Amino acid sequence: MANEATTKPAETPTLRAQILKLLVEVGPLIVFFATNARAGIYWGTGTFMVATVISLITSRALFGRIPVMPLVTGVCVLIFGGLTLWLHDDHFIKIKPTIVNALFATALFVGLLAGQSLLKIVFGEVFRLTEEGWRKLTLRWACFFVCLAVLNEIVWRTFSTDTWVSFKVFGIMPLTMAFAVAQIGLLRRYEPPAD
Repeated sequence: MANEATTKPAETPTLRAQILKLLVEVGPLIVFFATNARAGIYWGTGTFMVATVISLITSRALFGRIPVMPLVTGVCVLIFGGLTLWLHDDHFIKIKPTIVNALFATALFVGLLAGQSLLKIVFGEVFRLTEEGWRKLTLRWACFFVCLAVLNEIVWRTFSTDTWVSFKVFGIMPLTMAFAVAQIGLLRRYEPPAD
């Protein structure tokens, strides 16, 4: 009984932190979707930019740092969102996911060519993998980012703006989560033996 009392408080903050982190990252997308549905892509883009800045500040306040991927994504939201509003051309916000995913894929591929797993640098404290495991995981994520970039191009070029916004909010995130879950087997297979 005493053990349960000491274990639960340690587990709760971790779960709470994960939920908070997810809300902070997904919040701007939900704001984007809701505002686009009510007021159109330009208002949606403006509120998306504001929500992204608030999300980054909140992440820094709650967790003491801003992770690399949300930071890069946030900078791109501000650049491409700014171009969208300034030039009154929604193509810029639509190609933003393509550019971001292409940047991530390129960085991972270049790292692999240089003999370095950038995922190991970012997630080395979270996961323990052999060098081969890090290489395979990095290659898989690089290919996944290429697929997301291509998929975004197909969707925004062939469907309506509202359909693209729905895909961005309700398609990309679930696909990314499903892909991450699909890597659990690799994480287990290439975990180094315990010392």
